[in-house]
Amino acid sequence: MTTFATIDSMVPEFQSALPSIAPEGLDTWTTTVPKEYVHRAAVAEVFLTGWRQTDTDVCTVTAQWPRAHSFYGPAHGFHDPLLFAETLRQTVPLLSHAVYGAPMDHKQIWRDLRVSLDPAALRTGLTPAEVELRVCCTDVERRGGVLRGMRMEVTATRDGLPLATASTMFSSHSRALYRRLRGAYADAEQAMAGAVVPPLPLRPELVGRDRAHDVVLSPRGDDGRWQLRVDTLHPIIFDHPNDHSPGMLLLEAARQAVQHLLGPAPVLTTGLDTAFHRYAEMDAPAWVAAEPLGDGRVRVIIEQHDALVFECVATTHPASAK
Repeated sequence: MTTFATIDSMVPEFQSALPSIAPEGLDTWTTTVPKEYVHRAAVAEVFLTGWRQTDTDVCTVTAQWPRAHSFYGPAHGFHDPLLFAETLRQTVPLLSHAVYGAPMDHKQIWRDLRVSLDPAALRTGLTPAEVELRVCCTDVERRGGVLRGMRMEVTATRDGLPLATASTMFSSHSRALYRRLRGAYADAEQAMAGAVVPPLPLRPELVGRDRAHDVVLSPRGDDGRWQLRVDTLHPIIFDHPNDHSPGMLLLEAARQAVQHLLGPAPVLTTGLDTAFHRYAEMDAPAWVAAEPLGDGRVRVIIEQHDALVFECVATTHPASAK
């Protein structure tokens, strides 16, 4: 059975305790959406500030990007491009729960992700970046009146200027179905306890990082591959217990592999064409490989047990603040 990557999903027990929110959602820059709606444990990691439904299967989602962040921080005068990927990741459960009525214990599973960012719109400013996403939901699938999945086509602006286009498809599964799909891996705390001890990291400067704690690749082996470092104590990547390596960890591994391959000059990963084929389990090593395709494009794959888990073609832009 082909599987994918969950969108960092939580299984809260308190759906009835969620705030009472009008159907049109929140529409303000002064607060974040409930953290439960975006599957985050820490309020500080919620970037979405509101949503409203503007038409059938069309929604507007607002977000604010901080000027500083412990993991997705700016560098060389640009916001981290993966802030946009995390914004999309949060949008998936938000609309699934708040607009399409998916129960709070349903998990959303990524199938693919395509992103194209305008480098000019990533430049940092004197205030946090105000981001707006227009989300068109297509191929909406329901079974028994319950959401089973959809595709989201996204056009984003930053302070009113074009920022990005994106497309992502995901499925949504009940707790019971997810447990059947995952079998022995369904228990998140048990899966994390059985995770492989992370190998030593690459030097941070080789992958565009300041701290070894944030490096997700090991030094290359004789076969030219990196081992994926799965640090279950990382407070951002593992904001809460997860039963497998989160999709955002795989995207970070791709971004770091691209920087290592094309460096030492810093590059921005402004385009992603990604497929999630299987779950990346934490109890066995996963291996990352990258090859240049020319014109600043790089193909990255992650394999485990000799099977393809994840593949991505990344497009880059020089990270020059001038």
